[in-house]
Amino acid sequence: MDLRARIAALMPRAREELAELVAIRSVADPRQFPPEECRRAAVWVADAFARTGFADARLAETPDGSHAVVGTRPCGRADAPTVLLYAHYDVQPPLAEAAWRTPPFALTEVDGRWYGRGAADCKGNILMHLTALRALGDELPVDLKLVVEGSEEQGTGGLEAFVPEHADLLRADAILVCDTGNAAVGEPAVTVSLRGMVTVVVSVDALPSELHSGEFGGPAPDALAALVSVLATLRDAVGNTTVRGLPNDGRWPGAAYPAARFRADAGLAPDSVLLGSGEVADTLWARSSLTVLGIDCPPVVGSAAAIVPHARARLNLRIPPGVRPAEAAEALAAHLSAAAPWGVRLSVEVEATGEPFHAATDGRAHRVLADAMRAAYGRPVSRLGQGGSIPLCTVFADTYPGAEILLIGVEEPRARIHAPNESVAPEEIAAMALAEALFLRGYGER
Repeated sequence: MDLRARIAALMPRAREELAELVAIRSVADPRQFPPEECRRAAVWVADAFARTGFADARLAETPDGSHAVVGTRPCGRADAPTVLLYAHYDVQPPLAEAAWRTPPFALTEVDGRWYGRGAADCKGNILMHLTALRALGDELPVDLKLVVEGSEEQGTGGLEAFVPEHADLLRADAILVCDTGNAAVGEPAVTVSLRGMVTVVVSVDALPSELHSGEFGGPAPDALAALVSVLATLRDAVGNTTVRGLPNDGRWPGAAYPAARFRADAGLAPDSVLLGSGEVADTLWARSSLTVLGIDCPPVVGSAAAIVPHARARLNLRIPPGVRPAEAAEALAAHLSAAAPWGVRLSVEVEATGEPFHAATDGRAHRVLADAMRAAYGRPVSRLGQGGSIPLCTVFADTYPGAEILLIGVEEPRARIHAPNESVAPEEIAAMALAEALFLRGYGER
């Protein structure tokens, strides 16, 4: 039986196991979900890989308190290259459960897709790894290493700190970072560029306490209005991000992202206005973007006729390769402070940062992967950027300068990762598992 047929026969098992893994509420935020759920997921992952030849699969605590699953699977050949397999088992919170068409932690099939939080990001990639390895069986001509982390979505840097301290444990010739995806279902792609990020909380204090809006409104400064004024300075009239001190005129040199496809991927109407003055690929992959993630202020229901004394917002700035997070954080803080009106007190707390990344693509591993993906999909591979951030890639590049880093996965645009109704296309798990198996077999050839 060839690899494609083996993987097809393994897909019912993949669905069953993905359902088990999705049912574990492994949100790495103890304010929302008990930490025992992440440990349950880590144990599940360790056990699954132990049954797939990683006899020493185990949990390793990282500096942020999360647990990474690590392990090795030697092939027994002295001259074999080493491949590190990466994924993460933690997931984003489900957000508004009422917005889900299916229960977020119960894998459910709708119109041929499998819905559930983490179904694509990144538990679907864990099943991609397992399915590829099961299809290969003992026909494995490379040494394997494994790391599946448990706090990627929180940005607390556990594995980023762990890697340099345990460099030999994870050292490899090629690193498969499986937390990205294709241009669309059935359209293979390798991600070659990632934006970095800076997340901050900006706080505005205008008054010692609430004041009656009729008695004091007008002369008294309003913290919420001041915050809105500050946030309004972060984009220009056409939607370009305008953080002073950050360049924002980059051009994407790789494959285009047609505006019509972007609108469809985002669920927008065909005539929707898109923000920014460049092409979609420019604004998404080669420029900075600022998103307001949340605002603390009185809700509409229950609000009083009072001037708001304090307000704050959580902001996420994405930065392209070539911009350092520390410089971006400094520029953002300076911009926010300069924009504060009426003498209100404004403070900025940097919550998390992540380095951007650009992959070198001229090595043998990238050539073998391109051939493997072409064979799996029957069409050439494109090179894409990703607007999201994986700070670990820069840590890998700094720790293992001779290693090739390859970013692939099952998270195509319709997966709606980080949003309600996240889903995965099962045919993507199958095709990417085949591509991974073909890569491992081809990369290990003498």
